Amino acid sequence: MFDKVIVGSEEWCSFPALGIPAIKARVDSGAKTSALHAININPFIKDGDNWVKFDINPIQNNTKTIIHCEAPLIDKRIVKSSSGYREKRYVIKASLQVSDTTWEVEVTLTNRDSMGFRMLLGREAMSGRLLVDPEQKYLLGQPTTEKLKEYYSTNDEPKKGLRIGLLASNPELYSNRRIIEAGELRGHEMHFLNLKYCYMKLDAETPEIHYRGGRVLNDFDAIIPRIRPSMTFYGCALTRHFEALKVYSLNSAAAISQSRDKLFSLQLLLNSGIDIPTTGFANSPLDTNDLIKMVGGSPLIVKLLEGTQGKGVVLAETKKAAESVINAFKSLNANILVQEFIKEANGKDIRCFVIDGKVVASIQREALPGEFRANIHLGGTASVIKATPEEKRIAIKATKAMGLKVAGVDIIRSSKGPLLLEVNSSPGLEGIEGATNKDIAGEMILAIEKNFKI
Repeated sequence: MFDKVIVGSEEWCSFPALGIPAIKARVDSGAKTSALHAININPFIKDGDNWVKFDINPIQNNTKTIIHCEAPLIDKRIVKSSSGYREKRYVIKASLQVSDTTWEVEVTLTNRDSMGFRMLLGREAMSGRLLVDPEQKYLLGQPTTEKLKEYYSTNDEPKKGLRIGLLASNPELYSNRRIIEAGELRGHEMHFLNLKYCYMKLDAETPEIHYRGGRVLNDFDAIIPRIRPSMTFYGCALTRHFEALKVYSLNSAAAISQSRDKLFSLQLLLNSGIDIPTTGFANSPLDTNDLIKMVGGSPLIVKLLEGTQGKGVVLAETKKAAESVINAFKSLNANILVQEFIKEANGKDIRCFVIDGKVVASIQREALPGEFRANIHLGGTASVIKATPEEKRIAIKATKAMGLKVAGVDIIRSSKGPLLLEVNSSPGLEGIEGATNKDIAGEMILAIEKNFKI
């Protein structure tokens, strides 16, 4: 018992191996697990093992001081916070130093901006080593302001590169990890911004965007919106607010919104002289028969307007089946498109990746044997293909018609020539980078740099 170190309810400690010389911790024997403040959390593979890298602002209310850390990843677990919120967290093991004593502890990584301390020291880490006097604070001393400046003096150097936020939902997604990685490799300060954690202040004099915990996101040069279809409304509202704050957005909110509106986007494409599969749209079930004739009869495709990519799409192989599907959707007051089925495409389409008015890569995507493709990509294999000059022209023109800087443009080869299927404002990178071995994420960062003339 007398070999244990006595600590107060608040103490300063350090993580030497992580490069954190001083951090203030809340000592809480009521909490089982220790937690460390972390942002931009990204798992990766190092020498065949699972690791995680993350950033930390070690000083409360100071977002300019940033430490870039990485550590072996030992677990992912669900942790219930003091407010009752359940969260899946990454768990690392790191050397903790308290006074002159150093030992290995397990620590979960989480955003603690809303908390008063950048670290919580739980009872598992204290067991057998520390005794807590809850009436005392800083029994082991605390660094002076000058000492903290000395510790973190390297972070006072002028910023190099841009401060870029990736506005998305899943930090583990391949595309999001690659964009963060590409930005950092080019010397930019990259931050993953979970759009679910962002909220807005609408005010004529001081409009703001806050991040969970109250941190104001007021110092970004650019954002890259990668908004999943189910979050289109909220994600575009956030993007518009960033644009109002004079933050450059790689794809604008207006462009994303109209590209996600299936009917409106097709009308824009046609107005720009771009051919699409013959498509019909009607309000009343009474017009079903003529709608079917309009697109050349069965087989045909029925698409829900509100459906996400690859969802709400039905192949009707006979006229009777088409009538049943259309009338069933109409009975639910669902808006649908009816589209001709391009049989000669044989389950293949072309994905052209357009960045800043240029096709930077193209692949052919082919459905697995027996898989239904319904004029859209639902999976399968990807292979490198050289898009024709006409296909490139269509892809660039379609991207411009949508007002997008970055887009995945899907084209199908028909007996009538190339037809445009869809323009995706948040195209995935894994398939096209894997097939072509091209640095598409790096090209996206370059497009931002061109806007700032770096």
